Amino acid sequence: MTVEPFDAVQLIAAKRDRGTLTTAQIEWLVDAYTRGYVADSQMSALAMAILLNGMTRQEIRDLTMAMVASGERLDFTGLGKPTADKHSTGGVGDKITLPLMPLVASFGVAVPQLSGRGLGHTGGTLDKLESIPGWRASLTNDEVFAQLAGPVSGVICAAGAGLAPADKKLYALRDTTGTVEAIPLIASSIMSKKIAEGTGVLVLDVKFGSGAFMKDFAKARELAQTMVELGTDAGVATSALLTDMNVPLGLTIGNANEVRESVEVLAGGGPADVVELTIALAREMLALAGQPDADVEAALADGRAMDQWRAFVTAQGGDPDAALPEPRETHTVTAPRAGVLTKQDALAFGIAAWRLGAGRARQEDPVVHAAGIELHAKPGDSVAAGQPLFTLAADDAARFDRALEALDGAWAIGEASDHTPSPLVVERLGR
Repeated sequence: MTVEPFDAVQLIAAKRDRGTLTTAQIEWLVDAYTRGYVADSQMSALAMAILLNGMTRQEIRDLTMAMVASGERLDFTGLGKPTADKHSTGGVGDKITLPLMPLVASFGVAVPQLSGRGLGHTGGTLDKLESIPGWRASLTNDEVFAQLAGPVSGVICAAGAGLAPADKKLYALRDTTGTVEAIPLIASSIMSKKIAEGTGVLVLDVKFGSGAFMKDFAKARELAQTMVELGTDAGVATSALLTDMNVPLGLTIGNANEVRESVEVLAGGGPADVVELTIALAREMLALAGQPDADVEAALADGRAMDQWRAFVTAQGGDPDAALPEPRETHTVTAPRAGVLTKQDALAFGIAAWRLGAGRARQEDPVVHAAGIELHAKPGDSVAAGQPLFTLAADDAARFDRALEALDGAWAIGEASDHTPSPLVVERLGR
């Protein structure tokens, strides 16, 4: 019988009393929890102690690397080209991965974008892409490597179960024990998967505000700084942009409609805020990958990024020319009077889209790809009486009432003096 080198109760008590765990203790803890020796109840107590008392930089690093070591670690050094990835903490209308991946890939940088599905109002990249007929999210490691090595130079696919399995188990526990908000646990969860993914460059889009996971700017900044430090310590060139998510990003919220908007951006158009953030993140990724002078605007204008998009969709079984799902029912809300749109609360619009069927309450729930919201105006825009403000879309008109309830008080029309524009990208962190 194997004698365990540590005791879970001892580690729980140490964190309860604001002590510091050693590297060996953390490595044992993650391994023992993954193999079932440490019980869920014990890990729950430790997670709560971490939420209340925090962890040192070394402890967070040890926790992250122990979760990386719990599974496989991809290695793209044989590609013969640099690798760069982006991670967003999620927001309303956040479709940036879709135009960003082919844009960066058009410069010969491999982009291994391992993504997830949405839960709640934030939506998921894979859910959006599955609006495209035939497109598939599941690829083997060999398929991922071949697609990155070839002219497509990018993938967006589901992360394999072999990456950081300890994180998957701990995340599910945090979700039911009130410890999701612990910054050390959030940072190690995100970064363990990204480090295991094997990318050489990582740019983080850390959002704050109403529609973001982190509402408070100071906490979002702390999370961003922690993740930048984790990436740097692991040898990954890492930076972060802190971006405003008080207002939905772009003019669409949903799945199929966000794909359409992303294609507009790749065609050289699209909403100004989506274009701005796509370009900012592309510049950041390319600069860290050794191309600080890359002309990303030109790649959007001359069709190179669109060519990469079409090649990517085709490579994963999709038809880039296929019609996307259309809703059976729509409902348009119009302006009751003339003025300036002064408010458009991201969280409320995200919840409304979720209630229309664009999101899911449980991981196993399906999404309605045609459901969502189209915005016809953004804060700061002048509107006339009777002008459409936004259109709800669903496959069942019975969903409109609950969606409209979520939007009660979420928008307002006033005077120009009532609106103060806010920058989209507020701060950059990293080397």
